[in-house]
Amino acid sequence: MKKKHLKWYVLLALILLCAVYLAVPPVNAYVNQAAAVLGSADVEKVVEFIRSYGAYAAVISFALMVFSSVVAPLPAFLITFSNAAIFGWWQGAILSWSSAMAGAALCFFIARALGRDTVEKYAGRGALASVEGYFKKYGRNTILICRLLPFVSFDAVSYFAGLTPIGFGAFFLATGVGQLPATIVYSYVGGMLTGGVKYFVTALLCIFSLSLLVMILKGLYNDRQAKKAGASRGGEDTHE
Repeated sequence: MKKKHLKWYVLLALILLCAVYLAVPPVNAYVNQAAAVLGSADVEKVVEFIRSYGAYAAVISFALMVFSSVVAPLPAFLITFSNAAIFGWWQGAILSWSSAMAGAALCFFIARALGRDTVEKYAGRGALASVEGYFKKYGRNTILICRLLPFVSFDAVSYFAGLTPIGFGAFFLATGVGQLPATIVYSYVGGMLTGGVKYFVTALLCIFSLSLLVMILKGLYNDRQAKKAGASRGGEDTHE
């Protein structure tokens, strides 16, 4: 699909969604309530909200995850915890991972179709700037690293990736691999713990993720220095 055509398809879809939001009261009420529940950062409220839809709970959870992925800065990990509490840890993990992937793909195509100026207005200039430096230094590795970190904006990474030359396949693969460990851990923890303990464990996971990031960056730095040293030695040998 050509970029020009993609742009018009995305614009049309966004216009239709906005029209539905404004014209259909139940949709308007759902979106407003979902934003308020996620904004509360209360796992129990999110669980109660999803469970209130009964047999459609999984569909609502999927839509909620996509919604939180596209609209910053709503915390998606609350939905992952809630899915584990409602559906069990492994079923919740599958639901959380697949819906997060759908949200990431949507952000990617929105950015690719509309360009930086529009995305900055939609997602926030600060959010994009926060990940831009990492992309310049580490490219595809940035996506994998950022997906492992719960405190890095999920949608900002997806949006910015759409503004780079990276192919969708490479982006989708890196997102899937990077998102999977965090989803499994959060789902397993969410299936066992409740209340304030969850937030304590979340803090521990953040510390662990930060340590992991430092190790990865250190490895990338060492590799880069080794390549520079090798290139320097090669240049010296050529002159000799």
